[in-house]
This record gives sequence, structure tokens and C-alpha cells, in this order.
Amino acid sequence: MKLLSKGVRLPLAALSGLLAGLAALAVAELVSAAVRPESGPVIAVGGAAIDRTPPALKDWAIRHFGTNDKLVLQLGILAVLALLALVLGVLALRFRRIGAAGVLLFGVVGALAATGRPDSTSAADALPSVVGSLAGAGLLYVLIGRLTARPGSPTGTYGASDPDGRTSTGPVRAPTAPEGWDRRGFVIAASAAAAASAGAGLLGRSLNSSRGEGAVASRNRVLLPSPASAARPIPSGAALHIPGISPFITPNGDFYRVDTALVIPKVDATSWRMKIHGKGVGRPLTFTYQDLLKRQLIERDITLTCVSNEVGGPYAGNARWIGVPLAELLKEAGVRPPSRGGPADQLVARSVDGMTIGSPVEDIMDGRDAMLALGMNGQPLPFVHGFPVRMVVPGLYGYVSACKWLQDLELTTFDAYDSYWVKRSWAKKAPIKTESRIDTPKPFARPTAGTVMIAGVAWAQHRGIDRVEVRVDDGPWMRADLATEDTTDTWRQWSLPWKATTGGHTLTVRATDRTGQVQTEQRTPTIPDGASGWHSVVITVD
Repeated sequence: MKLLSKGVRLPLAALSGLLAGLAALAVAELVSAAVRPESGPVIAVGGAAIDRTPPALKDWAIRHFGTNDKLVLQLGILAVLALLALVLGVLALRFRRIGAAGVLLFGVVGALAATGRPDSTSAADALPSVVGSLAGAGLLYVLIGRLTARPGSPTGTYGASDPDGRTSTGPVRAPTAPEGWDRRGFVIAASAAAAASAGAGLLGRSLNSSRGEGAVASRNRVLLPSPASAARPIPSGAALHIPGISPFITPNGDFYRVDTALVIPKVDATSWRMKIHGKGVGRPLTFTYQDLLKRQLIERDITLTCVSNEVGGPYAGNARWIGVPLAELLKEAGVRPPSRGGPADQLVARSVDGMTIGSPVEDIMDGRDAMLALGMNGQPLPFVHGFPVRMVVPGLYGYVSACKWLQDLELTTFDAYDSYWVKRSWAKKAPIKTESRIDTPKPFARPTAGTVMIAGVAWAQHRGIDRVEVRVDDGPWMRADLATEDTTDTWRQWSLPWKATTGGHTLTVRATDRTGQVQTEQRTPTIPDGASGWHSVVITVD
């Protein structure tokens, strides 16, 4: 057994902590396959972090990272865990049991996060974190033991003389000796742990992925029926063919996604159920997916907008949806809107991942094409957009209308219940504001002098766009050419040919909706009910 210098012991202790952390996560991943993927510690802690993140910070993350915000969060959690594992490894070099206890503490944190999630239904959600932390703590204890082993046995029967010269025997601590290390034992244990952790992690990931195979198969079997009320063909002239402008219909793969799900729920349509119940419901109803497919379906072009969309931002998209009219289902359950004496003014939609979204009953039942959507652009809903069923309500921001992975509808009042986002300082009601965006030229573009096409989209869902105007620098407002309107529930493309002169210029756009309301110049943040202001881009003409 060789002596080990401090300069070498510290890095090896840190490595021990890192291997222990890896083992904890790998074992937790494997155990989560037997419980459910969402119970894994990284997912559970990440979800808890999302729930407790201040709205302003969450909004900042969406603006800067977009749909990658969840990946950034998970990478951040892993980075923090790695750093803490390194620290615990070094700590364990001197305080072996305390270091191992530190790993167990993180298991407790993961267990509390998992069982505290809105979608948690069992104490079994704590198992991945608990079992994983036990494995990690045990490994750290063993590895540090290999680094701090002393020559000979640490305890045993040794001969010792008392002050009178008599010899006694008994279990006493070995004489102090220079610290050494069990190099062979450490290398074997560390290598075995790394291999076992990699194997457990890959197996757990594979098993978790296979859990969704039934849901994938159920989606592949869906054959969307022809709607009883089909959307009219997109009018000629509604889609402008201008380079750089947003396509009139947003492809499914390009449609924005903003939600709190770190793991995309994969729900098997064959076992899916949805209840309608609550205040003012005369006849509670339960529907299967097949029940909805057999009903009279409607097909509509509807533009959705996220409340986190900054002025000029990308979180708006237009799609052709097919689904069941939501107002009809509510009427069958005996629901009346408040204007007709109904006691409930809020419809709370609950997702399988625990999300709650509250919508005004009056808006849902006022004649607009609010629906439980089953399909998107001619296909069953993609999993990322809510398969098997989601809500779509024209004219309302997504956080008060567009619940994905829907499983429950409860009638209540705004006074009695605050939904997920309302608890986090967002407004209870949020009709979409009149907005417009310049798609081309892009900010800081350098077009050449001559005719430059300025183009983009404008929206005021359920009201419609009546006029779009563009201003160059501080010049007069110029009326843009509007594409043909599809419906008042879709965005409208616009364009303006501009004779560009050399130099720097600021292009600004504003819209006027069908009610005569001009888009306000006043800049407001996204919180509490959506951003407002005119969109501008700065370019340089060569």
C-alpha cells in the first residue's frame, strides 16, 4: 500500500463524489422506470424549480431560450448536482460519514419534490430519489474508504503494555500511521461503479422510453374522420409568397411550444378519459377518445398566441384544427353561461401533468369556435402539442385557454379557484391584444438600395385585422397591402414595397382591428396579461 499525497487524494476524492452522483442518478433513472418517468429526481426537482420560479425570471428564460428553456434548466440542474457531488467527495475525505449523509440529503430533496408535484398520486414517486441516493451514498463511502485505508487492519487485537508493564489484549485502534490508499481496490471499485452506473442509466432510459410505446401505437392507429363542418379552403391571396414572411399555415414541427412539462406526456388514447363536472353541472359526463371521434366534428383555422410573446416575438402560430365544439359538451352537461343565469364563470381544465388552466365560461359559450382539438393540420395532435386532446379557444391567450394533454374539466368560479398561472401573478382573464410583426427585413439586415419589400403578420383573434400601417423613421404612416382574410380568428399577412435609400433606418408597424381599435404604442411587459407596443426593426441600406 503506497502513500498518497494530498495533491492526488483531493482530485480522487472529488472523482469519487462525481461517481457517487452518477450512480445515484443512474439508479434513480432505473427505478423511475418501475414507477413513472416523471418521478425521477432531475425531472421532479426541475418541475419544482419551474413551479417556484418568479414569473419575470420564467418569462426571461422563455424569451432567451425559447423552446430550449427546459433543456437549459435540466442541464443547469445536472451542472449544480455535479458541482455538489465534487464538493461532497472532498468533504468525505475528512468526514466520510458526513459526505455520504450529504448524498442522502439530496435524495430527500428529490423525494419531496417528486411527491409534491401536482401530478403525483402516490408515495411511490419518492422511491427513485431514495433508492438512488442510498446507492450513491454507499458508493461514496466505499470509494473514500479505499483512499483513506491505513496499513494493516483498522481495528483488531493488539498487544499493549500498561504503565506497570503488564500486557493486555483487546480491540483497540491501530497505531497512527501515514495515510495510504488501496490503489487496486479503488480502481476496481471506481471502474465497476462507472460501468454499472452507465448500464443502469441506459437501461432505465430505455425502459422509460418503452413506456410510451402504447401511446405511440394508439396515436398511429387514429384515423381522423371527415369533419361535419369543414374549414373552407384557404382563400386565394391569403398566403403571400414573399421571402422571409411567416407561412400562413405554420407546420406542426415549427409551431411554438411553451409549457412547463420537462417530460412530454405520452397518453394512450385507448385508456384516456375526460370528466366534465362541477358547479352548475346538471349531469356529469365522462368521455373516451372514441366518444369524441364519433361526434360531429368541426374544422377551423385558428391562430394561437402565447402570453409570453414579446412585441415582435415568435410565439404565435396558425394551424388548421379539428375537434369537438366545447360549448355543445357543456350544454349537454347542463351548463349555462353566466349571462343566462349559470352559477359558474370559470372552466378549469386539468392536464395529466397537473397543469390547471382557467377559461371564462362566457367566452367559451358565446358562439366562437372553442373546441376540444383532436387534430392539427390534418394529423392527430402531435404529442408535444397535446395528444390525445387539447383545448383551443380563439381570442384568448394560451395560458387561459389552451390546456394540453387534457383529462378533466371542472366548472367553478374565479373567486373560488386560482389556476396555475394566476397563482403566479398573471391575470385571470386575458383576451389577445391587437398585435403586428415585421418578418422581413430582419433586424440589422443590410438590403441594397431600391425597392425593398417590408412584410409580416398581424393578429387580433376573434376581432380580425382591418388595417396595417408602416412608418419609416419618423415619416408618415403608410398603409400596407393586406392579404385576403381567411377568418377573424387567423392572423393576416401584409406587405409594403418601399423605395429604400442608403443609410440607417427604423421600420415600425402598427395594426387596427375590426372594432376600430388601433394597436397601442405604449410598451408593457408580458406580465400580467400580454405585451403591447409597436414592433420596430433597425436596418442599414447599402
